[in-house]
Amino acid sequence: MNIEDALATLRSPTPQTVTTGTLLGTGLVDGYRLFDSPVGEVVVSFNPLGVSSVDLADDASEKRFLGRFGRRMMLARPPQGWEKKIARAIERGTPADLPVDFRSVTAFRRQVLEVTARIPRGQVRSYAWLARQVGNEGASRAVGSTMASNPVPLIIPCHRVMRADGSIGKYSLGGPHQKRQLLTHEGTDPEWLESLAARRVRLIGSDTTHIVCYPTCVNARRITDAHRVEFATFAAATASGFRPCRVCTP
Repeated sequence: MNIEDALATLRSPTPQTVTTGTLLGTGLVDGYRLFDSPVGEVVVSFNPLGVSSVDLADDASEKRFLGRFGRRMMLARPPQGWEKKIARAIERGTPADLPVDFRSVTAFRRQVLEVTARIPRGQVRSYAWLARQVGNEGASRAVGSTMASNPVPLIIPCHRVMRADGSIGKYSLGGPHQKRQLLTHEGTDPEWLESLAARRVRLIGSDTTHIVCYPTCVNARRITDAHRVEFATFAAATASGFRPCRVCTP
């Protein structure tokens, strides 16, 4: 069954699936199923180790999967309990207790992706922040490559990671438009973020607490205009006597 037939089948009132338990166990084939998302229907593939990929649902999905992972995928039902977990992971932007198959990435990239999964909904971080979190401050470029090759976007929220200059940047699941759409869906205004970037504002502090945060941090959003102080760098903030927020850890 090709992806076009599968799309029609899964959209029908009484969808039928292929029995693939034996094939999935061989490691030569992954199952897949369609799920709704804020950017439209996506194809989520899975195997006994976990969810292996998330991709836009179109007639080239199977070909892209084969080219990337070297195995086929077949229409199937996820293991018991996974269907709700997958839908919840897509909506919340974190895998939580949903297993993820990381075999397609290096140990470094897995570490970066696991930190990315902990970025709160509605907040954004930079490539440089991720590099620091994994103990390699000079790895911003490698972090960027990791975001571009994230096998499970939406579930691991690479849309919450921005360029060092504060701009939105590219997005592997369709492009910048989908990234903006996802951020807006989560309550973050991409235009506001880019207006800060244009003014070279990277951090926001409070002149009452002398704590500095990333602009989307829950604590930064509580700062009133009268007490807001803007900084281009963390060094400038510390030179002014500000200390880092313990929530967003700038």
